[in-house]
Amino acid sequence: MKRILVTGGAGFLGSHLCERLVNEGNDVICLDNYFTGTKQNVEHLLDNHYFELVRHDVTMPFFAEVDEIYNLACPASPIHYQYNAIKTVKTSVMGAINMLGLAKRVKAKILQASTSEVYGDPEIHPQPENYWGHVNPIGIRACYDEGKRCAETLFMNYFQQNGVRIKIIRIFNTYGPRMHPNDGRVVSNFIIQALKNQDITVFGDGMQTRSFQYVDDLVEAMLRMMKTPDDFTGPVNTGNPDEFTILELANKVIELTNSKSKIIYLPLPQDDPMQRKPNIELAKKMLAWEPKIKLNQGLVKTIDYFDKLLKNI
Repeated sequence: MKRILVTGGAGFLGSHLCERLVNEGNDVICLDNYFTGTKQNVEHLLDNHYFELVRHDVTMPFFAEVDEIYNLACPASPIHYQYNAIKTVKTSVMGAINMLGLAKRVKAKILQASTSEVYGDPEIHPQPENYWGHVNPIGIRACYDEGKRCAETLFMNYFQQNGVRIKIIRIFNTYGPRMHPNDGRVVSNFIIQALKNQDITVFGDGMQTRSFQYVDDLVEAMLRMMKTPDDFTGPVNTGNPDEFTILELANKVIELTNSKSKIIYLPLPQDDPMQRKPNIELAKKMLAWEPKIKLNQGLVKTIDYFDKLLKNI
């Protein structure tokens, strides 16, 4: 049994990771300040003696004896990370410093949940890990993009200077049950609008592309990354290379929900990337991983979750 700390553990991704880690027989500490995470996401784990929920903000130091740390704490949707841009930067940067300091002290292995946003609005497609990105450092998305880029820098510095055992993954668009219903992300937005038979809001002409991976595939990639040899740090892209336009996604959601919704078009937000698709050759080679769950299959599960959620409100 390992003792494992998951920051942001009551969030969408974190709750699925905590569940998997507990089910595999680990002792899990779930850390969250509930800015976007909720107790409801992990309430089914609270009676398990090997699961501990702690309210804590990663911008403040945290002390515990642990074997592994998964650093997921940070709001990940534009609505939430732009709400308090300074706090977002602090969470990424100071959170990384505090968790890396803990890993150094207790000799724990630590994984950073980085993001495809480090590539910005990419000029290379699909994006490989050795692409440095095309990011506006003073744009409205910079608090998240640059915060995560700086966190990667800190992780590499702690590895090179202090020998901390680090892992970095870059997460591409991920969806599934327990997404925050008001996070403004395209999958949850479209599903809720469709279930309510409201107009589906597409920004721009809908021809911008995204690649959507189901949350279970991502959790599997995280666990495999943590098990790689210590001399392999990443970063590694984790995402689904199947590429869809936003308009294709909207039509899929309307079809799967039997919705009466109509698609309407709104202006494209500032610095919104036009293409986003991972090159996952490194993940295939080093993790023997690639996503298994197709978009239709994952959407059905996610729609079912939101359908039940809306009926209970």
